[in-house]
Amino acid sequence: MLPVGPDVAWEFFSNPANLQHITPPRMGFTVISEPHQGRIYAGQIIEYRLRPVLGIPMYWMTEITRVDDGRMFIDEQRFGPYTFWHHQHHFEEKDNGVLMTDIVHYRVPLGWLGDIANSLFVQRQLEGLFTYRTSAVDSLLENKGG
Repeated sequence: MLPVGPDVAWEFFSNPANLQHITPPRMGFTVISEPHQGRIYAGQIIEYRLRPVLGIPMYWMTEITRVDDGRMFIDEQRFGPYTFWHHQHHFEEKDNGVLMTDIVHYRVPLGWLGDIANSLFVQRQLEGLFTYRTSAVDSLLENKGG
């Protein structure tokens, strides 16, 4: 539960520059595409550089494929570390804030080797990322109110 009103939550999450502030520093995550003034929009391409494994740099490009202002948006990978990446961000106003729900579908490359890698560390790394984000977002938004 985000301790803010829906406008504050949407403003924060619909700004791609904020991704850097809610990603663990050890991942070396940086938005490298030109900043866009205003909120995200369907068709927007966002490019990143990150170092998720052993400090090896990776390029990642996502496209915002759907935006329902204030309610949800979807980003999908166009180039990057996954064979498939589809990430839904849902926002629901509640009495004491905003419930944000992430739904992620992904597939790692390399067939059965990728399945092993997913079992050994990719799935845990993603779970750790979202745990970190929960804490970071709470900290960043706690004084913003609603």
